[in-house]
Amino acid sequence: MDLVSRIVRQFHDSAQTKLAVAEILAAPIAQAVELMVRSLLGNGKIMACGNGGSAADAQHFAAELLNRFEIERPPLAAVALTTDSSTLTSIANDYSYEEVFSKQVRALGQPNDVLLAISTSGNSPNVIEAIRAAHLREVRVVALTGKDGGRLAEVLQETDVHICVPEHATARTARIQEVHLLVLHCLCDGIDNMLLGEPE
Repeated sequence: MDLVSRIVRQFHDSAQTKLAVAEILAAPIAQAVELMVRSLLGNGKIMACGNGGSAADAQHFAAELLNRFEIERPPLAAVALTTDSSTLTSIANDYSYEEVFSKQVRALGQPNDVLLAISTSGNSPNVIEAIRAAHLREVRVVALTGKDGGRLAEVLQETDVHICVPEHATARTARIQEVHLLVLHCLCDGIDNMLLGEPE
């Protein structure tokens, strides 16, 4: 297969994966939007965490809320737990990498907050520990995963929201991550819509 055809196939595969999961993910995304809006209206904040590409997604999401998404609005309270290199490295060095997010959640989390926990495989130990810490702090969780949700799915509570790109839709990590980005934009759009209504 020539390079151009390979690139075109990537576009088609990505689009087909997103269309295949649209109906499955719409309801949990809507639940997550409603949960986040309740938090923000109640003076809560949204904390986000993940590793690698998911760390970038956590930062992307926090930036869209703190600054703006597509329309002008006041800044919304959000923080990515992936950005403070001194905090991350001190916790990893003094304790363990598994605690780099959970210690921050224990310090910063309040009962009206939401933790956005992102893990493509659902098996990231530090994200799982962050969820456990969130539950101890009465922080609700929105989990963004893929395949079967991994070990992360096992620690979620009934009051949490699980947005999982199912295994039958794709076996490729890149496709899951592409859906995750679309989900984050849906969350941003839904939050703005619920807070401000339809743009004129």
